[in-house]
Amino acid sequence: MTDYSDLKLAVEMISGGKNTVLLDKFGLPSVMVVIPKMTEKDVGIGSDETVLPAFKIEEKEKKYFCIGKYINTVINGSPCSLPLPFYASGFSFETALKANFDKGAGWCLATNAMYAAIALLCKASGFMPRGNNSFGKDYSKPFEKSIPVLGYDHDRIAKTLCGSGPVSWNHNNDATGICDLNGNAAEWAAGLRLVDGEINIIPDNNAALPTVDQGAESTLWKAIRADGTLVEPGTEGAIKLDLVSNHITFTTGEQTSPTVNNHYTAFSALGAGTGLTETIPQLLYSLALFPKAPGDKYTGSIYATWPGEMLALRGGPYFFNITAGVFCIMLSYPRTRRDGNFQNRSGYVGEL
Repeated sequence: MTDYSDLKLAVEMISGGKNTVLLDKFGLPSVMVVIPKMTEKDVGIGSDETVLPAFKIEEKEKKYFCIGKYINTVINGSPCSLPLPFYASGFSFETALKANFDKGAGWCLATNAMYAAIALLCKASGFMPRGNNSFGKDYSKPFEKSIPVLGYDHDRIAKTLCGSGPVSWNHNNDATGICDLNGNAAEWAAGLRLVDGEINIIPDNNAALPTVDQGAESTLWKAIRADGTLVEPGTEGAIKLDLVSNHITFTTGEQTSPTVNNHYTAFSALGAGTGLTETIPQLLYSLALFPKAPGDKYTGSIYATWPGEMLALRGGPYFFNITAGVFCIMLSYPRTRRDGNFQNRSGYVGEL
């Protein structure tokens, strides 16, 4: 087995401990970003000291989680977070979930709770990362580009090498940050789904555990009521998505049947309909499913299709333009769907 101790030491020294190198059970390295525990107050969505869901597993608080600095590439069948290789696309949710759990103890497919914590951190810091959301460049800053890979979209650049963009494409506008969260590829996120328009979650960050069943028929999925309580899917009064004048809103009332698939609305423009006009449960804010300050600056849109079961993708692919970003949520594809624009990123909740 190759000794990566020098690489680990160098990465940790250069990043000031913000990045590290972790080995999976196959001895393969991944460059990971360490995200320390944050509360709702830390990210400006609450006044108490409640920790964000990403830092709670099986009722116990965690001091940190780690997330891949890069979109995964595949080495000898194992997904790895490494710089500059072209990421391996075409994963379904099921294959991404299994491949990351197969890396060994502590490893997982990055969860929606993790993506949410990072998005909220970006919002609180006042910096929204840009990225490859416009055919190799950022739509708002077209001089910001990254290294293209072979494969074009109608003679235009499509996907780019992992981490080859400027630091403004990192979550913290620094070389120590997480790369490519805005564009390049849509990333499967564990622990969140849409079923016939109803929001279902795996509570806290329990979706990071291989023992937690995330199958379509699992009894561990929970719906959310307007008061924030978790209930069985299909319970009357659970929060669903609705359409009002082709605009996505959240509601606990009757839904409008969509006439076409894949509706989308800017995250900042999401609304609250029947049953939610007076209060939004705190959980929707902490899972980055609803804006704390509607109309404020949030990069990304929410995409949704119902009826049926749709699993979550975050970030958006290389052609999403203004609709890509750290608050982009795609709830439009079933768990078995494979697509060249769907990728995954590893999480880690074990001990460093």
